[in-house]
Amino acid sequence: MHSPDPGSSDESAAAGSDPSGIVTALSQEAAGHLPFVDAGVLDELEDELAGSGLAQSFARDYAAMWDQRYTRLATAVHSQDSAAALDAAISLKISSAMVGGVRLSKLAELLETLIRQGDFGKGKVLMERVAADGGQTISELQATYILKNG
Repeated sequence: MHSPDPGSSDESAAAGSDPSGIVTALSQEAAGHLPFVDAGVLDELEDELAGSGLAQSFARDYAAMWDQRYTRLATAVHSQDSAAALDAAISLKISSAMVGGVRLSKLAELLETLIRQGDFGKGKVLMERVAADGGQTISELQATYILKNG
């Protein structure tokens, strides 16, 4: 029995063999049904860090870095710089997951798949969704966690 590599998903593996983009489109639609922020992730992080305030600090730093992180990713995608785009997409995927930004993390994973396929055309289109959902993620994170716990 074959186990997928950590961090990979059946959807992203299938997308590599999906030249018409159907799996990618369905994955993007599915991502739209995920919450912007899963507060349970931050609650769990707080518990793991024994309420030290590090989870709050991490969430604040994540929100403060959004514009810089998005600009770096958008620039790399639009200039078709595979290495920089891949680095920025993976960074966004992981940091978003750590802060509970499940929808944005999923979109970053889809973008990572497109970059690995060299499909910057679809990547540029997906960046519009990343921008909108990223802004919404930051707003919700601030309203439901940062300001509430700050």
